[in-house]
Amino acid sequence: MPSKELLHQVENIVGKQSVMTKIEDRLTYAYDASFHRHIPDLVVFPTNEDQVVRLLTLANEEELPIVPRGAGTGLTAGSVPVKGGIVLSLTRMNRIKVINPENLTAIVQPGVVTGFFQREVEKQKLYYPPDPQSFNTSTLGGNIAENAGGPRCFKYGVTRDYVLGLRVISPSGKTWNFGGQTMKNVTGYNMSSLIVGSEGTLGIITQATLRLIPQPEARKTIMAVFNLIEQAAETVSGIIANRIVPAALEFLDDVSLRCIEQTLSIGLPLDAAAILLIEVDGFRETIEREIQLIKEVCIKCGAKGITIAQNDEESQKLWAARRAFAPALLKLNPTRISEDATVPRDKLIDFIKGVKEIAIKYNLKLALAGHAGDGNMHPNFLVNTRDRDEMERVEKAVGELFALTISLGGTLSGEHGIGTTKAPYLSQELNKDTIGVMQAIKHAMDPKGILNPGKIFFGDSVALPFSQE
Repeated sequence: MPSKELLHQVENIVGKQSVMTKIEDRLTYAYDASFHRHIPDLVVFPTNEDQVVRLLTLANEEELPIVPRGAGTGLTAGSVPVKGGIVLSLTRMNRIKVINPENLTAIVQPGVVTGFFQREVEKQKLYYPPDPQSFNTSTLGGNIAENAGGPRCFKYGVTRDYVLGLRVISPSGKTWNFGGQTMKNVTGYNMSSLIVGSEGTLGIITQATLRLIPQPEARKTIMAVFNLIEQAAETVSGIIANRIVPAALEFLDDVSLRCIEQTLSIGLPLDAAAILLIEVDGFRETIEREIQLIKEVCIKCGAKGITIAQNDEESQKLWAARRAFAPALLKLNPTRISEDATVPRDKLIDFIKGVKEIAIKYNLKLALAGHAGDGNMHPNFLVNTRDRDEMERVEKAVGELFALTISLGGTLSGEHGIGTTKAPYLSQELNKDTIGVMQAIKHAMDPKGILNPGKIFFGDSVALPFSQE
């Protein structure tokens, strides 16, 4: 715990009511959606930028770790305070400052919940596409810090593609303005893109200018059912070969289907090896033609059943099934180790087969889902953290999973980030010189290393991949 004098200084900045010191309160900020946990010394809730500036200035002087946090939905322990210090919760900085339909932009604070923001812009016939699975809980600041993705990223791109400008507070309390409100901006280095996906290790985001697009006129959803995983993978390639870019193209395997059906009871095909959920959007005339082409591809590739949602209610039911994937898995095991390895689309079937072979080799339960359209798959190993032998096996399995991913020309993370859990594997993808330049940037921007220490770089990490500290 910090000294009474330091605690008094923090309370003077944000007010006593905005500081948590009791152990039972701090415990609730010791973990994210992974199962790693480390208890912070303090939890602080700033409500404005000036407070963030003063807190960082103080923390830098005292060399006290600061861990920024949104809603805590991350899956790589990115907001877990692995070296203690202050968890800086930005959830009270949650204003949408401006939605500008003429400029197709919005200015927001970091604590705005993504789903709420999407609904607000849709009231003005606008659209903010990035849609992580946790969109009804996660915050825009957290999405930016992790460069979050989601099903619609196949067509529309990831969070980085919608960030025009950022206000960022440096570790020493300076205010950085990166980017702006214009689509074109090549004044100096592209520092906004550097901050996006930096996992809170370089600065604290206090404001973001986001790009919006016009809302699509219509959308339709298809569920295609397959007896063989190979047929589903072939369908993905066939759709793209026909020059169709769906808004979303999602994959669920048989284990996932059973878990989801047990939870929702909506009539999912339990005898299938896999399904694809495909959504197209745009002008009505265009999507009707695309639906017909997709249907033909599915039939050609061996789909044994095709369901086309006839209205928004039916479509929402299908997508509810996809979004129920993560919570439904808990019916099988108390803990899931969720990865998000990404491979080139033409290596998708090799990846799926390889991951299933790894699960069999180590006698692990595996559920597989993902964004098949962009090759971003989510293998979930269903484990019991109290079973030491099983945890040793899953650690070996994850190591082989990443080795397989890299061998197929893929990447360790498509949208979850590196955090603590993937830090030990970073050198499998990036060579020493590449990691070195990243560390040099970190040191230049945060010379005392106070911002989210123990993340991304394994040499700076205190947690092993599957420790229960």
